[in-house]
Amino acid sequence: MVFFAAHPSSVVAQSTGAEVFLKPKPLPPKKNSTALAATAAPVAGSPWQLLTNQPPVLDYADCGPGNPILLTDGTVMVQDDGCRDWWKLTPDEFGSYVNGTWTQLASTPAGYSPLYHSSAVLPDGRIIIEGGEYNFLHAVWTNLGAIYNPLTNTWTSVNPPTGWSTIGDAQGVVLSDGTFMQANCCTPQAALLNLNSLTWTPTGSNKFDVNDEEGWTLLPNKQVLTVDAYVFAYDAKGTNSEIYNPATGSWSSAGSTISQLWDSAAGCGGKNHASFEVGPGVLQPDGTVFYTGANRCGAGHTAIYNATTGVWSAGPDFPDTLDIADGPAALEPNGKVLMMASPKIFNTPATFLEWDGATLTQILTDFFFVPVYNPGGTYDPAWAPSIQSAPTRVRPGGPYTISGHRFNGMSQGAAYGDDQQAATNFPLVRITNNRTGHVFYSRTHDHTSMAVASGDPVSTHFDVPATQEHGPSQLVVVANGIPSAPVAITVD
Repeated sequence: MVFFAAHPSSVVAQSTGAEVFLKPKPLPPKKNSTALAATAAPVAGSPWQLLTNQPPVLDYADCGPGNPILLTDGTVMVQDDGCRDWWKLTPDEFGSYVNGTWTQLASTPAGYSPLYHSSAVLPDGRIIIEGGEYNFLHAVWTNLGAIYNPLTNTWTSVNPPTGWSTIGDAQGVVLSDGTFMQANCCTPQAALLNLNSLTWTPTGSNKFDVNDEEGWTLLPNKQVLTVDAYVFAYDAKGTNSEIYNPATGSWSSAGSTISQLWDSAAGCGGKNHASFEVGPGVLQPDGTVFYTGANRCGAGHTAIYNATTGVWSAGPDFPDTLDIADGPAALEPNGKVLMMASPKIFNTPATFLEWDGATLTQILTDFFFVPVYNPGGTYDPAWAPSIQSAPTRVRPGGPYTISGHRFNGMSQGAAYGDDQQAATNFPLVRITNNRTGHVFYSRTHDHTSMAVASGDPVSTHFDVPATQEHGPSQLVVVANGIPSAPVAITVD
């Protein structure tokens, strides 16, 4: 299952004349709060399902549901994009998100109401958001940030790195060792967060250009891939990419992407009309990164990075004038990539496509409100988590440890770029009661690794919910939507 919010958001840096400057992308259009009643259900047999209960966000007109983030207890956190209210979707007793229910969470700290910002689930199970191109729907490229604790339903403000006046619509990533790395939208700067002291350490020397409009993809070798967007460094034919090495804290060239992925508008006005946008890049189980592009002048290009050889090759162009100028993509359990495209730069309607490693196929065009997508096919068992050690008896409310391999999945799972991130490279623990079939998720935390597509052993802590039903049950570890083989346990 893949979860999509109503209006995936996006942001831009633009140029005019001989001078490049940051320009906010238009706010999402105002929405009709009664539109749901007129929204037709998907046709019979469609892989799309509208949620039975749509998120009751406080401002559908100016904001609206967006930025869905899977938490380590199996719930999904959703922002009222641009507003301060956040909501949690809890699956029903049989594990259905379609029939799940909503609970309002604590609002972000006073003075902080971001739109287009970084976001990540931390190894301890907390959630961090940083920056925002907009704050209270005003374009300010804020340097504010906050961490949400799901155990206490509270937010804690996070001070920016020393000397940073902006963070804005910048990307962030949890590195393989669990360290959170944050970019500054408007400079080449990046910093690493100490989760205990909430202080920052500079990193990311030798960056080719500023971070604006770029995304970060975690690779199996524990390094980070980005495609340069050439903001403040316009080159009509530029195709550079870069690799961040956590061991050295520096960037180096990853070579030409062959196809230009950022929008230079080279064929329809050049620098004065460039949006500098780039699409998302998704690591697939075969070790390739499918990277999508933006193009004001026509169809967007794509490129494929082989993480084993470090070599780029050209991918297919999008059909017609479609591209992705900031937009969501997700890895399906079957290994395909689901993505949302639209015509040229910031135009409607939305068009969804799948990449199967050889072909881009259109699957649906435009919808409103929040659905889930149920892809066909299945996964390769070699991609599934493998449990090596687990308790045989647990009790409601008890803390336990479980270990094995591939607990972080084969990929970060989701990608967007610089405007929001919702990676799922962490383990869920799901316990199903044999008698009732009821599904319970234990909250996982403090994973020993966040490395993707790794053969290294990994362990995590899990806390059985107090509501867990007693009796014989089956426990699985889930990563990127793929479950392990079940192990039998007894809930005392």
